Amino acid sequence: MIRIHVICEGQTEEMFINEILSDFFNPKGIYLLPSLIGKPGHKGGNVKYERLEKDLRGRLLEDTSSFCTTFFDFYGLPSDFPGKAQALSKTNTSDRFGCLTKTMSSALKRTVGAEPLQRFIPYVQMYEFEGLLFSDPAAFARGLYKEELKAAFEEIRASASSPEDINNSPQTAPSKRVGMLFKGYDKPVFGSLAALEVGLDSMRHECKLFDEWLNQLERLSSN
Repeated sequence: MIRIHVICEGQTEEMFINEILSDFFNPKGIYLLPSLIGKPGHKGGNVKYERLEKDLRGRLLEDTSSFCTTFFDFYGLPSDFPGKAQALSKTNTSDRFGCLTKTMSSALKRTVGAEPLQRFIPYVQMYEFEGLLFSDPAAFARGLYKEELKAAFEEIRASASSPEDINNSPQTAPSKRVGMLFKGYDKPVFGSLAALEVGLDSMRHECKLFDEWLNQLERLSSN
């Protein structure tokens, strides 16, 4: 049995782990243990590096037979988070992702230690959780019970080479685009409903960085 702690940014990511990813991984003997970053009772968000370091130290050093990963939004990381400034200087999403995760891991290695970090798999959603939902615009609209938004969602999806490239400015971040079209959009409630409708297969097919993260987690069972 493989146990993987998943440090999540917010309730939406935590629900996504429990309602979708766990159903996929459990039959493989891989059990995901999601929790929100920070102290118990914290509602998520505000992904400070200090909080991440403390949470990782607790999981990797106190539970030495487990693995740990992260599930954050690049968009929401503070400007002083290790690697964010350098990542923003890169010209494409894949390079930004690589720069951020490498710099973050190097910073953690200095304080958490090299051996525990061998059980750490960093992942940051580029740019937001909603990017995954644009993997299937029609299903996204159905999941929101707003099928009239299908054409608008398809237009947003067509504006980027992949859902992971729908960018992170205050005006064009995926959640902001959805909110402008659907004033009642509530991320924890509707995000989970839409994710169930879109489905994991579509997300993996359209979002290569997300797919590679899941591949890394899957490979742990063969080690």
